[in-house]
Amino acid sequence: MKITFLGTGTSQGVPVIGCSCEVCSSLDFRDKRLRSSIHLEVNGHSFVVDTGPDFRQQMLRENIEHLDAIIYTHEHKDHTAGMDDIRPYNFRQKKDIPIYGTSPVLSQLEREFSYVFAAHKYPGAPGVDIHEIDNEPFSVNGILFRPIQVFHHKLPVFGYRVEDFTYITDANSISEKELEKVKGSRILVLNALQIKPHISHFTLEEALDVVNKIQPERAYFTHISHRLGTHNEIEPKLPENVFLAYDGLQVVL
Repeated sequence: MKITFLGTGTSQGVPVIGCSCEVCSSLDFRDKRLRSSIHLEVNGHSFVVDTGPDFRQQMLRENIEHLDAIIYTHEHKDHTAGMDDIRPYNFRQKKDIPIYGTSPVLSQLEREFSYVFAAHKYPGAPGVDIHEIDNEPFSVNGILFRPIQVFHHKLPVFGYRVEDFTYITDANSISEKELEKVKGSRILVLNALQIKPHISHFTLEEALDVVNKIQPERAYFTHISHRLGTHNEIEPKLPENVFLAYDGLQVVL
């Protein structure tokens, strides 16, 4: 399995428009963060988790020419806004792209992209093959995805486990029952927004507490804001098996 971090930033991205803080002014490419998403290459199959506003730019940057399916974590705009840009994959592959999401996610996509779901579609509109999921494992092209329900304040969000890899974003609480699904993961990706408390995201300290409970071989933090600090400042302070993810980082499992 190869995991590519398409984006590692929070909803505004980094740098933030109009901000001149140390992080937003940094020249380190690792401090330039598009909205959070990952690409998974598993046994020759190509999956994306979430299509944020930067989806087109991310897929071009990583030269991803084939897409087998999109799996959504939740319905917020920074995770769904780029769905229209699946059109080149429709044209290249001559098929609708399967999308997987909960009922609220699919309802939001239908509202936002009503032309995609219309009975009589405009020529050239994106084509999707809709799959509603719940908190039960599901298979995509023979690859098993195990949802992990977390909470983003009061909003249910799905993380996913694929083999020994777990990806969780936009969380500030995970029940012990759901954490049991994560245990045994060799690689854990988890959101760590900032240092100070936040209503709907793990802080750096809270994310480290989850890592301590799971004890993965390696952990990577994502969905990072400019309030966390620069890469060069924060990563040396982390345990030796914990890293800040950055856009374009590839991890092989």
